[in-house]
Amino acid sequence: MSDEIKHECGLAFVRLRKPLSYYLQQYGSAMYGLNKLYLLMEKQHNRGQDGAGIASVKLNVEPGYPFLYRLRSNNNQPIADLFFKIGQEVADLEKYQPDIKKHPGLMKGHLPFMGESLMGHLRYGTQGKNNVEFCHPFIKRDIQPGRNIALAGNFNLVNTDELYDLLNITPGEFQKQSDLAAMMEVIHHFLVKEDEIRPNRADLSAVLKKSAPLFDGGYTIGGLIGNGHSFVLRDAHGIRPAYYYANEDFIVAASERAAIRTTFNVGENEVLELMPGNAILVDDEGNFNIEQILEPKERRACSFERIYFSRGSDEKIYRERIALGYHLSKRLLENINYDLKNTIFSYIPNTAEVAFYGLVKGMEDYLNKRKVERILSWGNDFTEEKLTEMINRKIRQEKIAIKDVKLRTFITEDTSRNEMVQHVYDITYGTVRKNEDTLVVIDDSIVRGTTLKESIVRMLARLYPKKIIVVSSAPQIRYPDCYGIDMSKMGDFIAFRAAYELIRERGMDDLLETLVEKCKEMQRNNQLHTENVVRQLYKPFTTEEISAKIAQLITPPEVNIPVEVIYQNIKDLHESCPTNTGDWYFTGNYPTPGGNKVCNKAFLNFMEGKNVRGY
Repeated sequence: MSDEIKHECGLAFVRLRKPLSYYLQQYGSAMYGLNKLYLLMEKQHNRGQDGAGIASVKLNVEPGYPFLYRLRSNNNQPIADLFFKIGQEVADLEKYQPDIKKHPGLMKGHLPFMGESLMGHLRYGTQGKNNVEFCHPFIKRDIQPGRNIALAGNFNLVNTDELYDLLNITPGEFQKQSDLAAMMEVIHHFLVKEDEIRPNRADLSAVLKKSAPLFDGGYTIGGLIGNGHSFVLRDAHGIRPAYYYANEDFIVAASERAAIRTTFNVGENEVLELMPGNAILVDDEGNFNIEQILEPKERRACSFERIYFSRGSDEKIYRERIALGYHLSKRLLENINYDLKNTIFSYIPNTAEVAFYGLVKGMEDYLNKRKVERILSWGNDFTEEKLTEMINRKIRQEKIAIKDVKLRTFITEDTSRNEMVQHVYDITYGTVRKNEDTLVVIDDSIVRGTTLKESIVRMLARLYPKKIIVVSSAPQIRYPDCYGIDMSKMGDFIAFRAAYELIRERGMDDLLETLVEKCKEMQRNNQLHTENVVRQLYKPFTTEEISAKIAQLITPPEVNIPVEVIYQNIKDLHESCPTNTGDWYFTGNYPTPGGNKVCNKAFLNFMEGKNVRGY
């Protein structure tokens, strides 16, 4: 992705079902659970680099001794930082008890995170600040074990104010900036109510059935209760991902299937998807069941998970990204007038690489078909040289753009930033025939277009191609997200800016005024959630018209080479990613009312010149 956006978060959950001594005997380490938690988190480090945290609950602890622990970090390498600190604690113990690793009971007594219930979280800050206080898990402590809770999740809520009002709580500055804080208050409220009915044996199912319907957003959340119970819950639309695996020794859950498969070396069909509205409920003895907490609604799993966010090592995601690229090949062939001889294909490193393979496969299928047709048309009228030339025709592929990762960390000051941004990407010289070759580069998505304009298009123009075509394996991003992706300001979207520019150019300012007045009226009547007004802004224009304007916007003024942009369409997106149909950032069709509210608010903010989030 040329425009980096903060997104998602990652959840890791491990519940050991046997005594710690069992893991020493069976797997060679009493720290088996912690080791696997570390791997689960590392295999999902792509999901969060602003911070990380872990929590642990010890079972069967004598009254008066601690049982719930938490550690968080917003270090530059937060996962490594967390487990380095745990490693130091082990090393300090070994100074006095060199063979303590052979005694699981002693380790449990002396090491805070030697618990049977473990949870880890990776944070990308989509709401709130990046202070360590905002890192998950959050905890609530109480003298009663069954009222203690650690909570973490991959989500955003858009109704935090309403949740605080419901509980008659006046939030402080910290609470206002954290949707997890609001969620924690709600769940803990009902946990205490249930604990009053069944002391230290609260019905977790009942707690979640009372809490979850109040949340407007997409989420996968995990919770550890002080009495040894635990859960993982997914929203009713399945917006955020969740997978799990269980055997006689442990129960695990994570945000990505591939992370579980790699960490525990299990097959694809052994790792199951936690279905929308369902929860994994685990009791203090390690027994678990899957229970429906919310009535499942239309499945709207986030399609960006498949396009970009999740690691491509999952075989289904890999095939879907191949399909995304393949579906673009027909329109691209038409655009270049089927002139493969004078066209070079490349990609923007590194997440677009798999879609690039799909795009090239589409080109190869067309080329091979043409080869067969041409050879058959010759009959017997051919020579070995002629046949060899035809068979050896290939799709021209080059690694044109090279990402200078080290340079990106240097770009911190706003002054002269544009000059520095130009050099985030470098190019391979000598690959393009000057003023003769068309250069095609595929990106997985185009959000703001800033890096394309300030860096990539400028750098590609130095090769002097006849034309530059930027291809996006995702459709035009037109609307904000409020379910876990950091895309909440309308003015950040180049597709929106393109439509806005077209409206101004064509003297349609009255449309903007009408939409603003409608939003203000809805706001006065507390009806912003009932309709996505912003969809009307795009109706006067075709997708191609907006793409053409985007091409203008990403072309630096000094570049005279023609630049075009081709986007994936919605139909091909859904054919490529059939199980992840959530497309609200492309279509404006939000799965919950809160999405409409955020979108309308973001539009009002833009029109009023406010550079703030829509939620």
